[in-house]
Amino acid sequence: MTQTDFLTAEVLEIFRNNPNRKYGVQDINDILKLKGSTSFKRVVKVLATLEGEGIVDVNNGGRFKLKPTSEEVSGRFSANDKGFGFVRLEQDPASTEQVPDVFIPKFKTAHALQGDTVKVRIVKAANPWNGKGPEGEILEVTEHGMTQLVGEFTPASDAQVARTGLLGSVRSHDKKLANYPVMIKDTGIHPQAGDMVQVEITEYPSEDYPTRMLGIAMQTLGNKNDPGVDILSLVYQHGLRVDFPDEVIKQAEQVPDELLPQDRVNRRNITDQMVVTIDGDDSKDFDDAVTAWRLPNGNYHLGVHIADVSYYVREDTPLDEEAYARGTSTYLTDRVIPMLPFRLSNGICSLNPNEDRLALTCDMEIDGHGKVVNHEIYPSVIRSKARLTYNNVNKIVTDQDLKLREEYAKLVPMLDLMAELHKILFKKRHDRGAIDFEETEASIKVDEKGWPIDIILRDRGTSERMIESFMLAANETVAEHFSKAQVPFLYRVHETPDGEKVKNFFEFVSAFGIVGHGAADDIKPIELQKALAKVAGTPEEMVVTTMLLRSMKQAHYSMDQLGHFGIGAQYYTHFTSPIRRYPDLIVHRLIHSYAAVGKTEANKEKWHEKLPEIATFTSEQERRSIDTERDVDDLKKAQYMMSKVGQEFPGVIASVTKFGMFVSLENTVEGLIHISNLRDDYYDYDEKQMTLTGSRTHNTFKIGQEIQVKVLRADPDQGQIDFIIAGQDTPEDFLPENEKPKSAGFGGSRGPGQRAGGNNDRRGGNQNGRGQGHRSSSNGNKYERRQGGNNGNKYERRTSNANQGRH
Repeated sequence: MTQTDFLTAEVLEIFRNNPNRKYGVQDINDILKLKGSTSFKRVVKVLATLEGEGIVDVNNGGRFKLKPTSEEVSGRFSANDKGFGFVRLEQDPASTEQVPDVFIPKFKTAHALQGDTVKVRIVKAANPWNGKGPEGEILEVTEHGMTQLVGEFTPASDAQVARTGLLGSVRSHDKKLANYPVMIKDTGIHPQAGDMVQVEITEYPSEDYPTRMLGIAMQTLGNKNDPGVDILSLVYQHGLRVDFPDEVIKQAEQVPDELLPQDRVNRRNITDQMVVTIDGDDSKDFDDAVTAWRLPNGNYHLGVHIADVSYYVREDTPLDEEAYARGTSTYLTDRVIPMLPFRLSNGICSLNPNEDRLALTCDMEIDGHGKVVNHEIYPSVIRSKARLTYNNVNKIVTDQDLKLREEYAKLVPMLDLMAELHKILFKKRHDRGAIDFEETEASIKVDEKGWPIDIILRDRGTSERMIESFMLAANETVAEHFSKAQVPFLYRVHETPDGEKVKNFFEFVSAFGIVGHGAADDIKPIELQKALAKVAGTPEEMVVTTMLLRSMKQAHYSMDQLGHFGIGAQYYTHFTSPIRRYPDLIVHRLIHSYAAVGKTEANKEKWHEKLPEIATFTSEQERRSIDTERDVDDLKKAQYMMSKVGQEFPGVIASVTKFGMFVSLENTVEGLIHISNLRDDYYDYDEKQMTLTGSRTHNTFKIGQEIQVKVLRADPDQGQIDFIIAGQDTPEDFLPENEKPKSAGFGGSRGPGQRAGGNNDRRGGNQNGRGQGHRSSSNGNKYERRQGGNNGNKYERRTSNANQGRH
């Protein structure tokens, strides 16, 4: 930001903070404590700019006033438990310009709740010189985003029931809704005290009743202390579909569990090929298989075979409608909520070993530089020759385990060739600028009652990265094929970061000797890759990674071919996981459609009309699934840490905010040290440098800094963990002196110089009632984030968890 921009931002903030007041030039100088003729001239110039932009008006007396705005807009409200909120505006799909959220102060929300669609009047326009968004007031709620709620039931007294006819109240554990109890009418079920209840809302907060709602209890999920009810409550709270409707189950049961003669028509029989699946140890369904061999010209043949789910899930059937409504499978610590019934996902659609299965095959000829020089996409019949696991393949190709290499002697040459091809494909991605964030990944282990008993750190080996490379290659090849065919298609896109955010990133990291090259509004991914490489393995790596992630946009589905910035791909789609992702199912359906019907104008028009809505809806459902997975992880990690209260652990500061700092432990658990618990000094927050500095001691806390912490409390209801700095006075006594444990570590002791692991993904906005901060999550992908996974690419991650393989 130039000095002129900084001054313009400061002057505009004066007007925005006092929109009804008039200021002369000298008034502005006095407020900003500027002196001298040079400063006076600079302020005059700034005011002239603001007047020219139509932001301020000037009267005949030469006094300036913020130009009033009466603009009305619509959007979706995101609430904060402290009373304020933000409205994300409806955006023109054709526009690439980022529209800032509108800040809504407390008492200007018109009683809107999380997810409501609202009409907003802009009271203060945005300040483009410092990035502050507009401020507004909600005029009305045009559509309620929440029609049901899950919460804990508290019965009313007999006298209250007799007087009001209300059975009691249901209060959500979500802090954003906890202040709005739902009073339960006597027209539904009658829950018991402590039951977690799903409620249908019939009346929302109003002027007469600003902090309550009315509703009907629809079903009891069980007592809050019953095993599994904690996760089930979050699932229903996020509106996920749990049980399949009867007509869906009936249709699934009618699907044969083996191939029929008519299924093989117009398909290439490649059951003689050496095709294998490679998945996690716990995987139960297999929607991809691979094969590879050396061609006579020295190039590689890579075959990626994906279960042809679209053959069984036909358009406009109950199965299809339910899969679309779910959008994706959701992976939780001890269960999966599948997109398709298990009869399909674990049966006829799973590429089980030694069974003929229908597939869509993408054959690629790849040269020694990783370039796909020829390809073919076609329907096939395959037969997997072996079900391999990541662990065993890693032992074969990396550890050169003699016993396993002897056991799988027929497959060893192909596996070695695959590992060789993976290195070539990885180098190609790296050379073109794919950004790979290294992070610690973890799996939460639970007992038979669903209680967390351990958090296991995972390492990604050659086999996981190899399958990732093959899936990425197939996704890119399919996307490029249909993009060049100039037909409507569904792409997975990750757009170039906003130029201003890129500029701010390089201004921040310039302190570490990192210099950006090229235009900020057209930055190339390799420039950001180079920035990370310069700090790899240094204490500054975490802060640079954090700032880079905050600069990125979110990946989503689109009919527009916009490329994938994170992996440096010009063309990208999701083709490889139709069992668990509806967009992949649609991609398969598109492939079949263009092959069977052709690229007729009528067929292209059909998909041109359908795809935009599919892209938007499936992107939304993906976010819903990710949010559920994150909340469940937060819940289980908080439960796990309940037994660790009072213990000390080494950690690393993952984020610094004005209200404190988040510290990540080596097991990926993250907790907050609230600023009120920094008791040795008064700490000032530097937003630009993201540091907290003591005014007296000059102690400074920054991202990436190692720190010893003590667990203060763990709140599973809020998925929240609080730390204090070890050795400082504690706000309360945890245990008797003779029972206080000594410093402990996860997975063995560690020296003070060792660095705790963790990851750097941030969840923007207010989390857990902690102000405008950022939380990190424990695993999954940075751009293609599928929380709860355990391996795969950071952008388009292939993972296996619980009962299903994922990529």
